Amino acid sequence: MSLMAALAYARHGIPVLPVHTPDRGGSCSCDKGARCDRSGKHPRLRHGLSEASTDPQQIQLWWTFWPRANVGLRTGVVMDVADVDSAEGWHGLRHLLGGDVAPGPQVRSGGGGRHLWFRPTGWGNRVRLVAGLDWRGVGGYVLAPPSRHARGADYRWIRRPAVTLPVVPSALLTLIAGPPPPAVRSGPILYPDRYAEAALDAETARVAGAVEGTRNDTLNRAAFMLGRLIGAGLLDEPEVRRELTAAARQAGLGWSEIRGTLRSGLTAGRRHPLATSPPSAA
Repeated sequence: MSLMAALAYARHGIPVLPVHTPDRGGSCSCDKGARCDRSGKHPRLRHGLSEASTDPQQIQLWWTFWPRANVGLRTGVVMDVADVDSAEGWHGLRHLLGGDVAPGPQVRSGGGGRHLWFRPTGWGNRVRLVAGLDWRGVGGYVLAPPSRHARGADYRWIRRPAVTLPVVPSALLTLIAGPPPPAVRSGPILYPDRYAEAALDAETARVAGAVEGTRNDTLNRAAFMLGRLIGAGLLDEPEVRRELTAAARQAGLGWSEIRGTLRSGLTAGRRHPLATSPPSAA
């Protein structure tokens, strides 16, 4: 079944690689066995991700040698993946998107998390966009159904891919495109101070232009996003409050509604400051 799945992914242009497999007790098929700290999650290939392929003959050969191999899919080619590994991560993603999670492909991971597929962004991997939420892009990979997790559960589809993948929502893309520092990040150079200034300008413009029925949600998202930059020491909170308040008033929101939404959104954002550590591959 893993071979058929691997070939199907490859037919859709997704580079595939065979990954080690956990046994029923959770021990990895690699030489470390029970001592492996990434049981069933690291490539069987000597050169790892760089050998991922869409060639059906190569895939057939791999699965002839390792018929029970987990199926790894290289990200950043056909899709990027939001990797949610906890309830906190799912809550954080929903809060970030205002509860409006894109109706794209979703996988239930063997560990109980979720993988959400999006169109490629061109960005690399990001860790801890919020607690429990990572991003797998260029240079990354994820496990795919019907792979098996060390805890004993299989990866399975919640919602299978359709013809087109959803675009990454702007609030999420802002996080993905932000720091870590340019010396360790793949993709275009964005210096943290310039990024923070650009983010403040973009979010205040978004709030000022929000139409009735979306104004409070837009302000809440902006406050959360900029609160993360405040928590990282990249923006000054009084300045953010002034700018967002003026933008919200321009959009037509009342003072009391603005105060409550800013308090909630900024507090939530500060609790999840933007990480500036180097990204790591899946």
